[in-house]
Amino acid sequence: MAATERLVVVGGDAAGMSAASQARRLKGPAELEIVAFERSHFTSYSACGIPYWIGGAVAGPDELIARTPEEHRARGIDLRTGTEVLELDLAGQRVRARDLESGSESWTGYDRLVLATGARPVRPRLPGIDAQGVHGVQSLDDGQRLMDTLERGDVRRAVVVGAGYIGVEMAEALVLRGFEVTVLHRGAQPMATLDPDMGGLVHSAMNAMGIRTVAGAEVTKILTDEEGRARAVATATGEEYPADVVVLGIGVEPRTGLARAAGLPLGESGGLLTDLAMRVRGHENVWAGGDCVEVLDLVSGRTRHIPLGTHANKHGQVIGSGVGGGYATFPGVVGTAVSKVCDLEIARTGLRERDAREVGLRFVTSTIRSTNTAGYYPGAAEMTVKMLAEQRSGRLLGVQIVGGAGSAKRVDIAAVALTAGMTVDQVVSLDLGYAPPFSPVWDPVLVAARKAVAAVRSAGV
Repeated sequence: MAATERLVVVGGDAAGMSAASQARRLKGPAELEIVAFERSHFTSYSACGIPYWIGGAVAGPDELIARTPEEHRARGIDLRTGTEVLELDLAGQRVRARDLESGSESWTGYDRLVLATGARPVRPRLPGIDAQGVHGVQSLDDGQRLMDTLERGDVRRAVVVGAGYIGVEMAEALVLRGFEVTVLHRGAQPMATLDPDMGGLVHSAMNAMGIRTVAGAEVTKILTDEEGRARAVATATGEEYPADVVVLGIGVEPRTGLARAAGLPLGESGGLLTDLAMRVRGHENVWAGGDCVEVLDLVSGRTRHIPLGTHANKHGQVIGSGVGGGYATFPGVVGTAVSKVCDLEIARTGLRERDAREVGLRFVTSTIRSTNTAGYYPGAAEMTVKMLAEQRSGRLLGVQIVGGAGSAKRVDIAAVALTAGMTVDQVVSLDLGYAPPFSPVWDPVLVAARKAVAAVRSAGV
């Protein structure tokens, strides 16, 4: 009878527990023992839902949890919450972990290792950055700490540092809770994942909500009161913005300190590098997935750090299949993301103008304004679509959409087209659904593609 192998999983959220669950489906406890370590007391939750909890659309953190630790344990996974892995010994095939409550440490051996350590909010090294009332928002524990501050009773002014997805969503959530909100960001427009002309539409929507946005603002310090609490945010221009709470929305970075210390291969952004089966390059018995890895961008051909729950769950399925004796691959992404601020939906996929230039592509752009339904249909809302196409070939390179209800998910059309390597000529010919409540006769994505075709032909060689 074959000896039981042990799988150790570091990280108990989307990628880690998806991998553990898939491996368990393929191999029973007699064949594969599974031990998973998680620093917090939550598992398998939606970090993307935290702004909606803060804003009141979701009643509490329990609604964001897909599967509890108890449910994982009932499926034959030895899940150890409140336990932090401190060291990887790749040569000895073991990990050192500490129980955060008791402080005791122990080594656990493995035959196969999965790293799903996630990402952490970027916290610039600034005076006062660790003061009370300064919050990053990445985990449910982070969300609870922020809620504790917001419910303190003397909090009414909030400053959000950064205007990416998290920054914009948290700004909206705080406005909905009745706070005065100022967003400080270094770019010319919010949402740097969009081109500036499209980001300007987001800026207008934020202002209309009563969110004060300050562009070109370089934060230099967090000012504190005599009790060590945040009281204002200072910028390089000498301006001070009063704050009872500060939320960091600068973005996240891969949490790969363990991997770096163990000498595992990392990419430009600090994320782990894997093969198509999500196995860490050069290590047969080590896999990695989720927000701690870099993935192949199918449009640019480069690896990128794109932290999204959709990717993390897919990574986990691929890893679990490999660990469990099956076969699966993760071929890459095109960089699709959606968000909203108030009633304005925001979407992007593929490359921005800056991205295309960085990889040496020549391109044309087309921008059109249309409506999300037939113009005469009640409730029709404006929608702007921007499209990038390669100059000579006409290959679709990227799409950005900003508009009313029903706008954002149209980006999925472009995501499929990008994955298939389609040209804008081919996109024009797509047979999309039409009825007045859903779209004009010419869907806005098709109108943008038709304009892009004309731009490609005008540009010539």
